[in-house]
Amino acid sequence: MLLTAALVPLRAGAYDWLQFNGDAAHSGNNTAETILNTGNVSQLAQKYQITLPSTADGVPVFLESVATSSGVKDLLFVTTMDGRIIALDASNGSQVWSQQYGPNGCIDSNGGTCYTTSSPAIDPNRLYVYSYGLDGYVHKYQVADGIEITAGGWPQLTTLKGDTEKGSSALAIATSSGTTYLYVTHGGYPGDAGDYQGHVTAINLASGAQKVFNAMCSGQTVHLTKTSPDCSGRQTAVWSRPGVVYDSGTNRIFFGTGNSSNGGFDAVNYWSESVLAINPDGTGASNKPLDSYTPANFGSLDGSDTDLGSTAPAILPVPANSNVQHLAVQGGKDQQLRLLNLANLSGQGGPGHTGGAVQAAFFLPQGGNVLSQPAVWVNPADSSTWVFVGTSGGLAGFKLSIDAGGNSSLATQWHNSVGGTSPIVANGVVYYAGGGLLRAVHPITGATLWTGTSVGSTHWESPIVANGVVYVTGSSNHLTAFGLPSSAPAFTSAASATFQVGVAGSFTVAASGTPAPTLSESGSLPSGVTFTASSGHLAGTPGATTAGSYSLQFTASNGIAPDATQSFLLTVSAGSTGATLTLVDPTCPGGLALSGTPPNQILTCLTGGGATPVCSLAANPAAPAVGQSTTISASCSNQPNANGYGWSGGNCASVTGSSCVAKQRRPGSVTFTVKASNTAGQGAPAQLSVTWH
Repeated sequence: MLLTAALVPLRAGAYDWLQFNGDAAHSGNNTAETILNTGNVSQLAQKYQITLPSTADGVPVFLESVATSSGVKDLLFVTTMDGRIIALDASNGSQVWSQQYGPNGCIDSNGGTCYTTSSPAIDPNRLYVYSYGLDGYVHKYQVADGIEITAGGWPQLTTLKGDTEKGSSALAIATSSGTTYLYVTHGGYPGDAGDYQGHVTAINLASGAQKVFNAMCSGQTVHLTKTSPDCSGRQTAVWSRPGVVYDSGTNRIFFGTGNSSNGGFDAVNYWSESVLAINPDGTGASNKPLDSYTPANFGSLDGSDTDLGSTAPAILPVPANSNVQHLAVQGGKDQQLRLLNLANLSGQGGPGHTGGAVQAAFFLPQGGNVLSQPAVWVNPADSSTWVFVGTSGGLAGFKLSIDAGGNSSLATQWHNSVGGTSPIVANGVVYYAGGGLLRAVHPITGATLWTGTSVGSTHWESPIVANGVVYVTGSSNHLTAFGLPSSAPAFTSAASATFQVGVAGSFTVAASGTPAPTLSESGSLPSGVTFTASSGHLAGTPGATTAGSYSLQFTASNGIAPDATQSFLLTVSAGSTGATLTLVDPTCPGGLALSGTPPNQILTCLTGGGATPVCSLAANPAAPAVGQSTTISASCSNQPNANGYGWSGGNCASVTGSSCVAKQRRPGSVTFTVKASNTAGQGAPAQLSVTWH
């Protein structure tokens, strides 16, 4: 019952943030955000700051509208360095539940207490959250109450050497061909000490089956030990912030590796200082990765502890005229960026080669090791692709260009000297943390849009944006939330409106409040009239039998108590009953003309006759409402010439057809006259006055 209750429908426009940088590619591009923008981000203010029991050296994840035992709540989940996962009420930071698999006496290779810098991930089914524990397992919990799942292979083993192998990266989730996988990566503790091998564990969330890919001893697809099975190669950590990234275009998982003190890169079994591609299920091919990129200077990178895999590939959307349709940018501790072809990493059709970058390595303008994950953004104004890279030296914006020959390159557009961690983009605003502060900058110019209050010093911590609120953790055990100044909703539109039977009407229901409130309606509406909650439009044409009064209630809510309610009266009037016509001289030889205004209209005998045209007029409807069009038709005998009609009056002047569409925007009467001509001459005029009410 708890699992079913957790599936509360999302509020209109609301969204989740399920893993590091939002999606399986870890692009950091939040396209779902609609509340915060460049126009109002300067108004952000601290909503709250709480102290966690331990530092969360990673990022929170966010789940909207979870049915907990104390009501429906938006939840934040954080993994702390001491092996806890904590669920927090996103509205105020209060703890909802917590679980812990702590060090339990584990001493790392540096002689300190074991810890993790991982971040949690939420199952796309919204029922479970996954978190790494210091027992060497990843654990599965119900989102609503924290109850751990201990069946179907859970918890899942991810290392047998927890004292030397650290769960450093965020947990990642990707779905390929209908199967969803959870990815856990391991590296070593700082100092590159001890017997560890970087590896990726891919867990099939449907079956619980897992596969292991080792960056050292890639021919051994098991969790290695210090005895048997073991590996003589050492290190080559997989430790970047996202761990792995999934590229749907190639249907492959990509990750970077670090340096090695024993083994290095041999193109056969050891894969240090490389970007590797494997299948989504965690397998390679022929005891190797599916593909690899290794810079030609891998030896010097190894020797200087300059990990290429300090970050993961950032996947770039590319236009159709690009020669490379699966492009990514790769950073590193060498302070450089490289463009790579994800479909052919080395340009030589398989793993084990060196070189082959699409754009040769170039230095960052702000300097600094790339220890963060770049954010990727497509400018909706011109569909250009941008990349934002943060280092200790500052933040820089790069734009992807394609030359006339289809060749791709990145060029610096701006940079600053304010260092920070992994940036994200939400609705055209770049956010990043650094120097104890949270910042927002313009993606095109780099201009500072807002600087927040102190969030504490940061290491791997970086912000998320969810439904108009920015959340970030800090090394001082803080979690801080920033949002726009809030106010409860209030109706600003009138509490009544009048429509007319058979006439199109509209009314806009409006309410103020911050965030902007959502609207709902209860009560029976007349047939032909509907209410659109997203726009507040009450509109339609009431049916013939709908005259009367309708009691409605509108509700405005924005998450700030109390909701606003408005009792609303919709009146539908019967309107005009139409024209009453009086016939004069029914034996009229020359035809009839309609004159007068509704309801006092008269059919009058026309004099003359003979061979010239004789016309009478009719209008439908006879008594239109203001703004409603009415068609006036001339019925003429004696076969007038084609286009032989001459109209005057209102907007019908100069019309030469047998009918005219008359319009009037203000109440009042307009007289319309028509004459018709044939070969015998011009006939007598017919007149009709129409009154708009």
